[in-house]
Amino acid sequence: MGSGAGARGWAERRPVLFPFLLSLFCLALSEQIRYRIPEEMPEGSVVGNLAKDLRLSVHELPTRKLRVSSEKPYFTVSAESGELLVSSRLDREQICGKKPACALEFEAVAENPLNFYHVIVEIEDVNDHTPKFTQNSFELQISESTLPGTRFILEVAEDADIGLNSLQTYKLSLSPSFSLINKEKQDGSKYPELVLEKPLDREQQGYHRLVLTASDRGDPPLNGTTELRIQVTDANDNPPVFSQDVYRVSLGENMPPGTTVLQVSATDQDEGVNSEITYSFYRTGQVFGLNSKNGEITTLNTLDFEEIKEYSIVVEGRDGGGLVAQCTVEINIQDENDNRPDVTFHSLVEMILENAVPGTLIALIKIHDRDSGENGEVNCRLEGEVPFQIIPSSKHSYKLVTDGTLDREQTPEYNVTITATDKGKPPLSTSTSVTLHITDINDNAPVFHQASYVVDVAENNPPGASIAQVSASDPDLGPNSHVSYSIVASDLEPRALSSYVSVSAQSGVVFAQRAFDHEQLRAFELTLQARDHGSPALSANVSLRVLVGDRNDNAPRVLYPALGPDGSALFDTVPRAAQPGYLVTKVVAVDADSGHNAWLSYHVLQASEPGLFSVGLRTGEVRTARVLGDRDAARQRLLVAVRDGGEPPLSATATLLLVFADSLQEALPDLSDRPAPSDPQGELQFYLVVALALISVLFLLAVILAVALHLRRSSSPAAWSCFQPGVCVKSGPVVPPNYSEGTLPYSYNLCVAHTGKTEFNFLKCNEQLSSGQDILCGDSSGTLFPLCNSSESTSHPETLMAQAPPNTDWRFSQAQRPGTSGSQNGDETGTWPNNQFDTEMLQAMILASASEAADGSSTLGGGAGTMGLSARYGPQFTLQHVPDYRQNVYIPGSNATLTNAAGKRDGKAPAGGNGNKKKSGKKEKK
Repeated sequence: MGSGAGARGWAERRPVLFPFLLSLFCLALSEQIRYRIPEEMPEGSVVGNLAKDLRLSVHELPTRKLRVSSEKPYFTVSAESGELLVSSRLDREQICGKKPACALEFEAVAENPLNFYHVIVEIEDVNDHTPKFTQNSFELQISESTLPGTRFILEVAEDADIGLNSLQTYKLSLSPSFSLINKEKQDGSKYPELVLEKPLDREQQGYHRLVLTASDRGDPPLNGTTELRIQVTDANDNPPVFSQDVYRVSLGENMPPGTTVLQVSATDQDEGVNSEITYSFYRTGQVFGLNSKNGEITTLNTLDFEEIKEYSIVVEGRDGGGLVAQCTVEINIQDENDNRPDVTFHSLVEMILENAVPGTLIALIKIHDRDSGENGEVNCRLEGEVPFQIIPSSKHSYKLVTDGTLDREQTPEYNVTITATDKGKPPLSTSTSVTLHITDINDNAPVFHQASYVVDVAENNPPGASIAQVSASDPDLGPNSHVSYSIVASDLEPRALSSYVSVSAQSGVVFAQRAFDHEQLRAFELTLQARDHGSPALSANVSLRVLVGDRNDNAPRVLYPALGPDGSALFDTVPRAAQPGYLVTKVVAVDADSGHNAWLSYHVLQASEPGLFSVGLRTGEVRTARVLGDRDAARQRLLVAVRDGGEPPLSATATLLLVFADSLQEALPDLSDRPAPSDPQGELQFYLVVALALISVLFLLAVILAVALHLRRSSSPAAWSCFQPGVCVKSGPVVPPNYSEGTLPYSYNLCVAHTGKTEFNFLKCNEQLSSGQDILCGDSSGTLFPLCNSSESTSHPETLMAQAPPNTDWRFSQAQRPGTSGSQNGDETGTWPNNQFDTEMLQAMILASASEAADGSSTLGGGAGTMGLSARYGPQFTLQHVPDYRQNVYIPGSNATLTNAAGKRDGKAPAGGNGNKKKSGKKEKK
């Protein structure tokens, strides 16, 4: 385990004097903390107590945030104890290679205040590598004629360790013919030489197998072995001889491939084939090439001093007889200034306040150059005029600090360029730029892009759609520039404001919460506020006026001509002698929109005779365009389209049936020629009415027959006198029925007794009736007349009264005729009012009449409770004699029928059905 470094120069601290300035300007003097540890320490091992060596207490660690700043994470600092720990594998051979001294240098960073400390950790070598040969065995050919004392260079073992842990000696297994000599190169590395001790005899022993052992002096020592196979060849008296045993040459890096390094030379005193020498590498190389004929060595690849600084090559010279000579070629690679310095930023401060004082630390800069010597020495400078400067911190480290006043409003950011230049020839330089952003304080309020906003919104907008967007900007940065929008005031009701509009707090988009109606709301005004997120927050207000515009959402409505009751168009007559320009009719239409959307135009879509009629573009007047010709048909059909001026335009159509005739009688045959449109629903209703009429007739015949049989059995002549016309005395002139007053198209034959009890029955008259009671009988025309007098008011439940079938001669005017639930279609010539106003008026009149009839509290064309009947039939006929017709009244556009108000008060449900059902039982007494 390493120990803390020795002498440290600490600046004298003054805890009392200038504490505030000390927190800003306190930069400790550059110190070097040195540790020494062995390699291959397990992860988590303690290198040393860095906090203690830096005189930092354990309580200060959370605030000072002591950490390591290095290119590779070999070490880390414990946040609890401040100890420097191993965080990754430390392999000295991988980190430093064959360098005699291996040290890792990095910076320790402490914050609050920010400072850097230079730390050096020396890595001691451990004997963790065994000497290894490149091959498990290799062969050597020696001629039997080789003289004793001849030396042969053998295979060299490799050991990655250094010092005593590296390869130190070679040993050879015992052999009477060979011995081993350990030799040392100029760089201190060892290599073995095999020495022939006595002559060899191939005929006695052709092969010799020896074991070569390479050993280091580590603790414990490690060994590596290989097998040496020596083949004894036939005699060749003179072996080749190199001019030098060792060739040394220096070669600059970055030489192109094919560059000649040197040329080795060997001679052989033999003649003929035995004197021909062939050159080869003892071990195949991949960096250099060798010409086997002349011994010229050339480069195969580009050399790099930063990767390998020297090469040692063994060259063999072999003659034709098999004799071999060896020499060593040592190539030293010369460094060239081919690497530019690397500039890296560490611990760059993210927030630089614009009120930062000069001398504030911004970042740590590290410079690294892979070259050596003067080529690796670097000078650093700051480019341009910026309020910063760089101060040397330690070896290859600089500090970037502020050197002036910063103003973010004038310069929000600075592009700082640092240039590092080495001292090589020619010098190489590297420039690295970093952008420093200045953070400001919240000194600017949001500003809207417009002084006020006015937006037009068409009506019928979809709820949730955006109608406007306000935007405000804040020149500040960060939270000080984040703007939130809200509605602070409006001319709408405060409770209704949220149901009309809302604003997005982030984007300022104003959304409509409902569909606006131009007819209800033409315009409203809002006051929006933009507030930033600074401390304290600043805000600004702006007004937004919303104008609700009209949209073409109403199609034209044709008022004239109106359609007939069966949905067909009505006709107009045109004199046959009509001249061009004769006004035939006028199409009248209205549009509920306003402005251009309500500007109507009239066009002819289809005509039986094109060119016969023309329509005024703006007036809708239909005029004859020419005189009626002999070949023109007397009946003409004209389809007119009414379009508004909206976009897209809406339209409606009107059909005109025009008949050329001088009188109505002349036009009727042309109208009768029209084929009646097939109406399956009308045919079905016709058959239903016929069936209902037959059933009613049969029922009436059965009732009349039953009554006649009953009266025949009775011998009392008083009973017959009730039905004798002569007995009844008419109280006044007979009033013909007037259906135009709103009476329903039904006729009843009634006998009404003044007992306050009205029944839908045939009353049986007998002599028990009191003389003071008048009996009214009515015929099918609706005329009432007194029938008889009786002294008692006796009603018989078995007495029946039948409803007469509808009178087919009655008529209503088109504006007053309602339909009944039993016969909703009514007669073909009557029509329900075409417009909604007339329909509502008629419904109100029917409801009012029915309510007055039920309550008996108001008059309708007569006295109180008479419903206008007293004036028609006499004062003795009151509402107590009138049945409740509200359940037979059908209101167009509704599935409901009028019900008996008295029945509702009595808790009785109204009678259902289609209005054709018989009513049984007795009516409630009103």
